[in-house]
Amino acid sequence: MRTRPKIVVVANQKGGVGKTTTAVNLAASVAAAEKRTLLIDADPQGNASSGVGIRPRTVKRSLYEALIGKATLDEVIVKTDIPTLDVIPATQDLAGAEIEFVDLADRAERLRKALQALGGEYEYVFIDCPPSLGLLTLNALVAADRVIVPLQCEYYALEGLTHLMATIDRVRATYNPALSVEGIVLTMFDPRNNLSHEVAGEVRRHFHVFEAIIPRNVRLSEAPSHGKPVLLYDAQSKGAQGYLSLAREVIEAEGR
Repeated sequence: MRTRPKIVVVANQKGGVGKTTTAVNLAASVAAAEKRTLLIDADPQGNASSGVGIRPRTVKRSLYEALIGKATLDEVIVKTDIPTLDVIPATQDLAGAEIEFVDLADRAERLRKALQALGGEYEYVFIDCPPSLGLLTLNALVAADRVIVPLQCEYYALEGLTHLMATIDRVRATYNPALSVEGIVLTMFDPRNNLSHEVAGEVRRHFHVFEAIIPRNVRLSEAPSHGKPVLLYDAQSKGAQGYLSLAREVIEAEGR
């Protein structure tokens, strides 16, 4: 029997908060738990693709072709070094999609429709979004069940979070009433910094925050340059262990 995957968007319109790092390493960690997992790179920069070893120049067909109807999602899937993790890569072509879709009646629902035709072998789909609240992020939110928000504990963090939550409310009201925020994941956390603790405390007062905290970690920063999730680069590092803990929380939440 075909089962529908759980679709999770990793989103934050603020850049530099560990969004792509979270999408790549959470997907890899869930896959390492022997859950069939698909990572969709919806950012024209293609960093999630390169983070799992897919070089943009080698990509013949990408998410762009699927969104414009020239291919199905099944046809643009690429295997990774983790047997249970596949990726739908992004290329710079995706940047043109936002302009091309402007006049289309279903411009916010292209990804949802593409996912409905996807084969049934996946248990989890993770979508990495651009650092903006444009049409690509909107497509991801319309297609998703849950949102995970990476948040760096800094001065302007809550301000950006307020804008994102307002966007999620609008998507819920207009396109996707089932969409919910699974939680906030604290990233690049420095326990020696008082501001980090203050912001973390404030966020916890207003939102569900995952127990797993992702620390500032050199190995986590190095892994993308080797085209590997940190789990394959240094599984014992604090960064890898943080994402394995986060994956356990996400899987256990689904079980409940």
